[in-house]
Amino acid sequence: MERARRGELRAAREEMFPELVHPSRRDDAGIRQLVHEQGDDVGVEGYLRQQTAIIARVDSRPTLATIKCPTLVLTGDADNTIPNAFSKEMAEGIAGARLVVLENCGHLPQPEQLAATVRALDEWLGTPVVSGPRTA
Repeated sequence: MERARRGELRAAREEMFPELVHPSRRDDAGIRQLVHEQGDDVGVEGYLRQQTAIIARVDSRPTLATIKCPTLVLTGDADNTIPNAFSKEMAEGIAGARLVVLENCGHLPQPEQLAATVRALDEWLGTPVVSGPRTA
């Protein structure tokens, strides 16, 4: 957070990038650029608000059982930000939750494993996976 305040947010994100993605994607220029563009969109103040919220948030594990809506917990097998053990604990704490662990994926399932993410969401929602536009 201090680096962000000093104007070094982009450099800090660059250093964090290898920990966000699966090891096979550490040199993926497209995902790296996406991370930087998203960070630029959020900006320093937004980043600081996000980090402050993360630091201050209450541990919700004791209240997971109160969640009564359909829940999908989607994670990557190489997620270093939210370890799989935490994702598993979250899914086990919510009645009826489905846990999907995507292979060869870090913390960014949409850009890292788009097709697998779409498949997991389609299966969870109970909709068929299609390759073209959906028709009614």
